Amino acid sequence: MAYVHYEPVTALRRRFGGALGVQFARFTGAALAALTATEVALTICNGVFHLTSTPAALVSWFAGAVVSYALSRWAWNRTGRPDVLRETIPFWAISAAVIVLLTLANKLGYRSAAWLHLSGAEHVLWVDFIWLVANFGTFLLRFAIFHYVLFRDRRAATASPSPAPTRRPRTLTPSQGTRPRPLARPPGTPQHTARRPLKASHDRSRRTGRLQRPV
Repeated sequence: MAYVHYEPVTALRRRFGGALGVQFARFTGAALAALTATEVALTICNGVFHLTSTPAALVSWFAGAVVSYALSRWAWNRTGRPDVLRETIPFWAISAAVIVLLTLANKLGYRSAAWLHLSGAEHVLWVDFIWLVANFGTFLLRFAIFHYVLFRDRRAATASPSPAPTRRPRTLTPSQGTRPRPLARPPGTPQHTARRPLKASHDRSRRTGRLQRPV
C-alpha cells in the first residue's frame, strides 16, 4: 500500500509538535478560562441586569480581559513584575481593538434576537452564542499577536550567535608517554658514533692518557 505524504500537513504537524504546540495548548487553556469569565459576565448583564448591548459588552470584555492577561503571562512563562511598556500597554491596546469587534458582534446579537422575536432565556442564549462565535474569531488572531509580537523571547532574538570555540592542539610531554624524536645525524656519520658520542670521546682520552704516561 503506497502512502501519500503531504508536505504542508507534515510541516504543520512538525511545527505544532514542538514548542509552538505546547504554547498553543497553554494559550488555549487561558483562552477558555477567559471565555468562561466573559460569558458568565454577559449572561448576568443581559439576563439579570437587562443592560443594553454596549454596556453589557464592555463589562463582559473587561472581565475576560483581566483573566486573559493574567493567564497569558502564565502561558508564556512570564513571572515577576510585568514590563509596562512592552507587555501591559500593548496588551490593553490589542484588547481595545478586540472590544470594538466584540461590541459590534454584541449589537448584532441583540438586534438579531429582536428580529427573531426572542425573549427571556432564548434571548440570553442567542446573544451568548453570537458572543462565543466572535470570541472564537479573535482567538487565533490574539494567539499570533501574543506569540510573535507581545510575549516573544527578545533575548533569544537579539542575542548574536557565539562563535564556535577553537580547539588548541594538545602538546604531549615526555612524562605523558611520548619520547622526543632523536636528532638527525649528518650523512656519513657512523651509527655507533652518533648514538654514543660521549663514550667514544671518553675511550679515546683514556687511550691517549695511557700512551702519554711517563715510564
